[in-house]
Amino acid sequence: MADQLLPLAERMSQIKPSPTLAVNAKAKAMKAEGADILNFSVGEPDFPTPEHVCEAGIQAINERFTRYTAVPGIPELREAIVQRFKEDHGWEYAPEQAQVSCGGKHGLYNIAQALFGPGDEVLIPTPYWVSYPPIILLAGATPVLVPLEEKDDFDLTAENLAKYATSKTKGIILNSPSNPTGAVFSTTALQAVASMAKDNGWVVISDDIYDTIVYGDEPLPHILDVDPGLKEQTIILNGVSKSFAMTGWRIGYSLGPQHIITAMNKIQSQSTSNSSSVAQKAALAAVAGPQDFPAMMKESFVPRLDYILKELTSMEGITCVKPNGAFYVFPNMSAYFGRSYDGKTIEGSVDMSAYLLEKSFMATVPGAAFGADDFVRFSFAASMEEIQEGMKRLRKALEQLS
Repeated sequence: MADQLLPLAERMSQIKPSPTLAVNAKAKAMKAEGADILNFSVGEPDFPTPEHVCEAGIQAINERFTRYTAVPGIPELREAIVQRFKEDHGWEYAPEQAQVSCGGKHGLYNIAQALFGPGDEVLIPTPYWVSYPPIILLAGATPVLVPLEEKDDFDLTAENLAKYATSKTKGIILNSPSNPTGAVFSTTALQAVASMAKDNGWVVISDDIYDTIVYGDEPLPHILDVDPGLKEQTIILNGVSKSFAMTGWRIGYSLGPQHIITAMNKIQSQSTSNSSSVAQKAALAAVAGPQDFPAMMKESFVPRLDYILKELTSMEGITCVKPNGAFYVFPNMSAYFGRSYDGKTIEGSVDMSAYLLEKSFMATVPGAAFGADDFVRFSFAASMEEIQEGMKRLRKALEQLS
């Protein structure tokens, strides 16, 4: 018996490691071994955390602010979060309606654990962020994938929602701007969601982590602007990771109805307790301080987006919806499926990403990880020089397929 492995919980058969983190780790390992890797897989801004935010973290250490805090976060950070939402959107929340978590992913886990269980279904527009289905599965609920069409610019439709909604539907996750597509849900789409949510008592989880990275002159449509009356059925998920280049600080936050946040605090109290005290002080400097950094970062992405989109769509067989936010492009590369190299056939996006990494030293994320196998995700949170070199390598790699 000593040489036999102990059995794992049944839930582990449903859960796979994050493919985006796995690709990033492999690319970093290859780079450490000397390979000239261009990493387009990583989902984080290529900017350093702003200096005043880092200084706030250093000050917290110097002042020995290194002990436990309240489970939902330090009061001043929660107050700053609700004040930021009031200034930016006009939405009124009390600090007690905010929870600070160990990143946005942890916030979503808390939400799912507090709200969903066996017999519940949660609608997930697809392509989706890779962690949505596993987090719903870990709550014992069932993720229901609602496919979005490239021809519709990955927008939701009332018909699609109605097709996949059932009497078991308890909620829906909205991610706008989207990872991986960069798409933004239209006002019309959000009106359809609001109507069905009200009629059926759904909870709406609005993952707004990319809301400061929106291109164009039009304001970002939001479910609470479309229907403010949905506030008691809506949970907002956000954080500082993308807007302030603080991915490693691990600070996310949620706002919602008091009883749901209270339940989430119970979950967090038995898992992580509080998020890092030092990181909370840094996040306070980000949320309460100058807001010019996100705007600067967004402006720097514009020429990169224009270039990579122009290059991709000039390549034979590739189509790509123009992103309206975030820092990803999601080209359809299925025209190259069935082609071969070194006796191997590219059957789908996983094979395509493997080929690009093996032959061109380009790290990308296969669309299969997002529920859309025809596509491959490229992050353009990279320097223009890296993007230019990457597009040269991609064009050459595709031309070499037979």
